[in-house]
Amino acid sequence: MKNLTLLVLLTSLLFSCSNNKGNEVENNESKIDSIIALMTIEEKIGQMTQIDQQFLDTITDIADYSIGSLLSGGGSNPDTNNFKGWADMYDAYQEVALTSRLGIPLIYGVDAVHGHNNVLGATMFPHNVGLGCANDYELCRKVSEATAIEVAATGINWNFSPCIAIPQDEKWGRHYEGYSEHVDIVSEMGEASIIGYQTKELGSVNYSIVACAKHFIADGATIWGTGMGNKADKIDRGNAPISDSLIRAKYLPPYQKAIDAGVGTIMASFNSINDLKCHANGYLFNDLLKDEMGFDGFVISDWQGIDEIPGDYKSDIINSVNAGLDMIMVPGAVKWDGEHYKTFLNLFKEAVDEGLITEERLNDAVRRILRIKYRSGLMKNPMTDRTLIEKAGSDEHKALAREAVQKSLVLLKNNDLLPLDESKNYFVTGSGADDIGKQCGGWTIEWQGGLGNITPGTSIIEGIEEFATTNRTSKNQIFDAAIVVVGEDPYTEMEGDSDKLFLSEKDKKSIEEVKKMGIPYVVVLITGRPLIVNETIDDSDAFLVAWLPGTEGGGVADILFGKENLTGKLSFSWPKSMEDIPCNYDNDCDALFPLGFGLTYSKK
Repeated sequence: MKNLTLLVLLTSLLFSCSNNKGNEVENNESKIDSIIALMTIEEKIGQMTQIDQQFLDTITDIADYSIGSLLSGGGSNPDTNNFKGWADMYDAYQEVALTSRLGIPLIYGVDAVHGHNNVLGATMFPHNVGLGCANDYELCRKVSEATAIEVAATGINWNFSPCIAIPQDEKWGRHYEGYSEHVDIVSEMGEASIIGYQTKELGSVNYSIVACAKHFIADGATIWGTGMGNKADKIDRGNAPISDSLIRAKYLPPYQKAIDAGVGTIMASFNSINDLKCHANGYLFNDLLKDEMGFDGFVISDWQGIDEIPGDYKSDIINSVNAGLDMIMVPGAVKWDGEHYKTFLNLFKEAVDEGLITEERLNDAVRRILRIKYRSGLMKNPMTDRTLIEKAGSDEHKALAREAVQKSLVLLKNNDLLPLDESKNYFVTGSGADDIGKQCGGWTIEWQGGLGNITPGTSIIEGIEEFATTNRTSKNQIFDAAIVVVGEDPYTEMEGDSDKLFLSEKDKKSIEEVKKMGIPYVVVLITGRPLIVNETIDDSDAFLVAWLPGTEGGGVADILFGKENLTGKLSFSWPKSMEDIPCNYDNDCDALFPLGFGLTYSKK
């Protein structure tokens, strides 16, 4: 009888709703109070725990430990990697969560940072560096809305995006995840993205997903030589030696804009500020973010982010939770040089029993987590809405992605070669001419991405062939001009840190072979950041930066042949040499091309 009474009470709490919209927030808070009053310490800790699904010992652990969240990190895909396969996986996990004593549904996170990029057949949009160069608020909102539809089609309800870093150093392997070096562009694009993911009111439509502004804070301000493990040849996760006044003036405004837009979650940053790890910095989360800025959602750690706090793992848990982190991304496996999630749960409970973490802190964290679960509509509708699957990878989304590509391209040089004439014959070559993986970049199917046909899409040469005759292999013909597509291979995070931002020898050879042909040529550069390519620009007849355009390479061809107006402008300064890096508009850099540069031409 006791269990039956509890079930009736919880059903009322989880699924009742107010007829008066104005009272909904108050009613939800009252329901949250009632749920917290029923929870054990172990259940509160479980709600604060996020595990990567691939590391679960058994699916029943979700219910047995009252786990609050799962995620799929880069490459953590179901055995059948398509939209139905993802939905089946999600629903299976959610069904188990709903059998727990309190039946609180999981919030499930994923890095859908340029479309639902883990899923085969998803629409892959340009990375943020390209969207920043487009600098089109409504376009950015639509891209995020389309992404939300494809994410929601797999049941997933939480996206670790947008990244609202302000990258300062081109050597950083996450440079392309930022919209711009300028705070105003980052603030506007970040707001547009959040509204696209969450819609005007989180939970108001069936494809609304929870956004996550990341990474708090100053992840783009780290300096070379301080990277992960204090490696001299790295910058990612390094130290940012900056003042509080600079944080407030430059790095905080995008977060205030995000909070004002109603962002549900914020992710802590791996980096340190003045040698203190952000994951352990209570001033940032308790004082600044929650108290001063009024953030009422919850803070999530980054992947094994607490592990990098000095000290043993138990002290890492204590320091991070007391610093204001509400949910910890464990994510759960020793084989990945991390701690097992059961070790985390046990040590967390020990810390509470010893009074090192108060139950009041637990209650605040759980309240914030449940608040977003209610606000997002998850408590009422925890299962996948499979009617959305038919919209995933749709022609409408591909057309939007193609438009985003068109608007993101930046022309740095043109000696009257562009736009190209459809009636002429073109030699197309280069490492990026026919490579979907290369044009998508990192965070595509796998964490680091990959070369080749790793997901369906239109390569740049396939887009060109919509308009003109090409030859991919033979140089023993007469051509009117050449198109050489070169650039960076995919990378992510610290794997992309580099102090040698030059074209590969393979790419240089492709350009040299075209030069020997004695015909005009345009270089199309696929890249996540400015590269030192002065000589290449000087020697070419035209030089077009395509950034990381995603699956719809036809958008590059549209601009090459003047089918759409060329409007993109640099959202980053372009350095002359490695010695000039970091090169930004506010550090007196004598840039090769300044912030805002971009040549234009109109449709023929």
